[in-house]
Amino acid sequence: MALIICDECGKEYSDRADACPNCGNPNTKKETVNVEIKKEKGTWSTGKLVIGILSIVLFVFIAMQSCAVGLGNAVLDSKDSSGTSGLLCAIMLLVAGIVGVATRNSSKSGGSIACAILYCFGWMIGSVGSKSFGDLEIWGGICFWFAIVHIVSIVIAKRKAKKNQ
Repeated sequence: MALIICDECGKEYSDRADACPNCGNPNTKKETVNVEIKKEKGTWSTGKLVIGILSIVLFVFIAMQSCAVGLGNAVLDSKDSSGTSGLLCAIMLLVAGIVGVATRNSSKSGGSIACAILYCFGWMIGSVGSKSFGDLEIWGGICFWFAIVHIVSIVIAKRKAKKNQ
C-alpha cells in the first residue's frame, strides 16, 4: 500500500482509496479490475426448473387427494391401499422436484439420474397401486414422462461432453 498526494488538497492518502478522505477528490490513479463470471447452464436447465416446480405443486394436490382416498377407504373399511400409494407417489414427485430444481444448472448428471430414478419409482407406485384411486394412473404417467425428460437430458449432456473433448 502506497501513499499518494491528492491533486486537489495536497494531503496524502492510500492509493487503494476511491477518493481523498479529506476533500473527496476521486482517485484517478486507482486501478480497477473487472472480473466477468461466466455461468453455464445445465442441459435443459429451464425445462428442469419447470418440471421441478410442477412436481412440487402436484405434490400438494396429490397428497390432499390421496388423504381423501385413504379416508374413504378407512370409512368403507376397505383393504385397499390406493391412498397410501398416492401419498408415496406424491412424495416421489416432491423429492424429485426439489432435486431437479437444486441441480438444474449442474454440469454433471447425478441430479438428473436421481430425478429419473425417483420419477420411475413414482411411476411404478402409481401404476401398481391405483385400484380405487383412478387418478393415480395419471400421476404415475406424469412421473413417467418427467423421468423420460431427465433421461434424455442425461444422454444429451453426455453427447455434448464427448463433442467438447
